[in-house]
Amino acid sequence: MQILRTVLALCIASTLGAAQAAQPSRPTSLEGAWTLERVDNVYPDGHRVELYGPHPQGLWLIDAQGHYMMQIVRAQRTAFASGDKSRGTPEEYRAASLDFNAHYGTVSVAGGMLRTHIEHASFPNWDGRSGSRHYTLKGDELTYIVAKPTSGAAEGVHGEVTWRRMR
Repeated sequence: MQILRTVLALCIASTLGAAQAAQPSRPTSLEGAWTLERVDNVYPDGHRVELYGPHPQGLWLIDAQGHYMMQIVRAQRTAFASGDKSRGTPEEYRAASLDFNAHYGTVSVAGGMLRTHIEHASFPNWDGRSGSRHYTLKGDELTYIVAKPTSGAAEGVHGEVTWRRMR
């Protein structure tokens, strides 16, 4: 009977250990403030399209519990001619939408994967969306790959986003 209890205890401990190892962890290695270095679509032939222009700007804040907020913006934006946000032209609204990306939610890391859950985004199709992507963290540089970008991407294109930790 003692052997059975021991085997059962080992099985439970092993199962719990495996389940805990598979669980995403709080992103303590990512905690802090990050500035955007690049956000590109990369085509199979290697050429890049800079989605927010040559010097995009952005801020990604991640707290110790894994809550985040992210903003990405084209460095040079055109103001609305009317000076009134509610009275833009269709072209002004289009440019404002394509030149700015913001969302917030939660982030975790596990097994070389960066997992996000977006609560709300400036692009409403992302509200409530979760996803995982491969990432690398080398010193103060974080890069992740978006397998299927939602902005102007053709078949075989992936996104590449690089952030630098603020010190």
